[in-house]
Amino acid sequence: MKSKLFIYISLVVDISIAISKFVAAGFTGSSSMVSEGVHSVIDAISQVMLIWGIRMSRKKADSDRPFGYGKELYFWSFIVSLVIFILGGCISLYEGLERLRAPASYGNPNWNYAILGVAFIFTSVSMFSAFKAFNKQRRHESFWKEVLESKDPSTFIVLLGDVGDMIGLIIAFLGILLGRLYHNPYYDGIASMIIGAVMITISGLLVRESKSLLMGETIARKTLRKIMKLTHEDSSVIKIKRHFSMYMGPDEILIQLNTVFKDDLTTTQITDAIERITKLIKTEFPRIKQIFIEPVK
Repeated sequence: MKSKLFIYISLVVDISIAISKFVAAGFTGSSSMVSEGVHSVIDAISQVMLIWGIRMSRKKADSDRPFGYGKELYFWSFIVSLVIFILGGCISLYEGLERLRAPASYGNPNWNYAILGVAFIFTSVSMFSAFKAFNKQRRHESFWKEVLESKDPSTFIVLLGDVGDMIGLIIAFLGILLGRLYHNPYYDGIASMIIGAVMITISGLLVRESKSLLMGETIARKTLRKIMKLTHEDSSVIKIKRHFSMYMGPDEILIQLNTVFKDDLTTTQITDAIERITKLIKTEFPRIKQIFIEPVK
């Protein structure tokens, strides 16, 4: 699995920004700043869960998990997506509703503007780091298509989280600014609710993708066609009757090929052919860690 330095960078950034946002909210009473503080706390919790998931997924296969622990990352990514929805989105919506019911007067808004400016700079650093990691695994696809097809949730979760942070910062700034300009505290509450809606929207996308990976996605059709071509090129093979594949982790693929071999082959010749094909596939596709070639009639 590739370096995940960008996750640690994002964790440090989120913790620092969360503290500063809550300090600003305490001085000014801004509900959108509270929502932004909650957003940063949830992001920090998400990074910790992802780090734990990555650590667990790197464990070697054993008697309890003969296929390895790769899916640990997919499980914790799914949990992270739910956490963002349940805690982040709902708390922000609730905070906004409470502020609409009981508008509060503002303190000095300069605290908010200063913290938002600092948060914008640090979030940009985190987002640049995550985007750089995301681009390394892109296959010349569009941004959204790559997100939908990516098998490494740790990368797109952090990236979309940072994108959500940037959107939230802009919304919080507008809520505070409009509230001061028009002397109307309701703008702040509305901004908080919009931030919650943004978090829920991003979470919904992350839940969808994480669930799909957790349930077991197959390899790309283009890759499968290449594997079948390599197999068919072996002189011992007549055809592949059925095939099954599953991502066990971002860099771990399991594949089974129900293969029809020539009738005149001995057991030893079939065994040699299976070893030969397996070695060829693994050389061509290093991410395919486990290959099962089953002779069938």
